[in-house]
Amino acid sequence: MEKVQTVIIGGGAAGLFLATTLKSVDQKTVVLERSERVGRKLSATGNGQGNITNLGVLREDYFSFSENGAARARAAIAQYDDTSLVSHLESLGLLLITDERGRVYPAGRQASSITDALRFSAAARGVDLRTDAKVTDLTDTEQGFVVFTENGRILAENVVLCTGGTVARSFGTDGSAYALAQKFGHTLTPLYPSLVQLKTDPKEVKSLKGIRVPDASVAATWSEFLGGRMHKRTVRLKGDIMFADYGVSGDSVFRLSAYLTHRIRDGVSLSVDFLPSFTEEKIYTALVEKRKNFPFMPVGELLGGFVNNQVGRAVMKRAKDDLRVAAKTVKAFTLQITGHLGLDSAQVTKGGVKIDEVDENLQSKLVKGLYFAGEILDIDGPCGGYNLQWAYSSARTVAAAIDEKIAKRRGQV
Repeated sequence: MEKVQTVIIGGGAAGLFLATTLKSVDQKTVVLERSERVGRKLSATGNGQGNITNLGVLREDYFSFSENGAARARAAIAQYDDTSLVSHLESLGLLLITDERGRVYPAGRQASSITDALRFSAAARGVDLRTDAKVTDLTDTEQGFVVFTENGRILAENVVLCTGGTVARSFGTDGSAYALAQKFGHTLTPLYPSLVQLKTDPKEVKSLKGIRVPDASVAATWSEFLGGRMHKRTVRLKGDIMFADYGVSGDSVFRLSAYLTHRIRDGVSLSVDFLPSFTEEKIYTALVEKRKNFPFMPVGELLGGFVNNQVGRAVMKRAKDDLRVAAKTVKAFTLQITGHLGLDSAQVTKGGVKIDEVDENLQSKLVKGLYFAGEILDIDGPCGGYNLQWAYSSARTVAAAIDEKIAKRRGQV
């Protein structure tokens, strides 16, 4: 049976970050990736452009079903933040650029360049990257962990689960690896899709199918039980919104979905402001003036030139030709969220292995030597590079812990 120091199960973002930051690779480190190549999902991130992190990582929300999970995520990210990630990638030969929203990309706008930099670096450091290497079982013995693959067995002192969540199944992240954690007594939170399209009543959006509004302001509102009583909470984001036969999509919707998918059953509504740069009074005054100047114009066309024609007709239909109500509806076109398009359409898994079951080094509290990094844990972030930042920060946390353990054994600490 082959003997190694560390086995990293999963060759996605977290696994590759770990393989390129672990200092003790001279002790033999193996990455096992079930697919035919590493970094498949990473190569598709940011619509293939590679939105790797965000300058706002320490200001934005992270999400967890654990009461202190988000705080623990922020602590890890504060230690290994966006500056650390950018520095790491630049050391691997990448040039990075930042857009107006703080999103960081490779200068060539190709996510695959990030994957290439990481895999070439890992290989150059002596890490053994094995593809088509599906792990079928994992056991703990007195000698160490035995990792069973379809190609044989490996004995390892440390095992790190970097297997991702249960979204984007075409990339091999089907959730089957959760069983490896559960075998050792770890439990899962409920699992939901995040960064995903949202469903509404089809009748409400039927006439708007195919319409994209580029600069809308979209607010989500729900009720939340806090401090012994119910509170209304609203999150508002600016960005594009797209209408489809099932409901809504677009940048603003994907970003809002991170707050919503686990709350839909309890009632969530969206409110779309089609003209955030104009007040309701300004819109109403302009409508009154337009009706006065064009008395024979069909009422359904009065909002033409203000908003998309189809949007204008949908608004006037709701307003029942009342100009005051029309102005209000332009600023607050409401939709009830009825569902989402599911895990196969999502970019990130909300939920995972309970963060309370791992220590500050992301090592299992139930079995020593078993670590977790990335999306497999119950941590997720909003759209815009935040989830890849978590993959990096959590991988660096694990790398530091393993390196320290090995250094202590060598008497270097």
